[in-house]
Amino acid sequence: MYNIERVYTYQQQQPAVLIDRLWPRGISKTRMNNVLWLKTVAPSSELRQWLHQQPNTRYGEFCLRYQQELKQPPQQQALQKLQQLHQQHQQLWLLTAVKDITHSHVPILLAQLQNRAS
Repeated sequence: MYNIERVYTYQQQQPAVLIDRLWPRGISKTRMNNVLWLKTVAPSSELRQWLHQQPNTRYGEFCLRYQQELKQPPQQQALQKLQQLHQQHQQLWLLTAVKDITHSHVPILLAQLQNRAS
């Protein structure tokens, strides 16, 4: 089971993976010393910036572009790492700093992980 939580409310459940491209503001790395940071599974900086220019009208296209990015070898390796961690621990906390999880990369990432599991 994958559990999604905002990094700002995270209370040190184990294990956890930060799935954002950028390190979250105001969070010290020492506080997250037990958290793996897999920024490769996050959208590229270019795609993320493109979405933020017009988030309301570009989200559909963002989803398609992000799915294409996830097919690249580095992203496939990161997805495999997430799956391995999930198999080892049965519960894996995916941490993100995004405010609107529903309209972010998180649902697309979860769908990819679920598709790989079946």
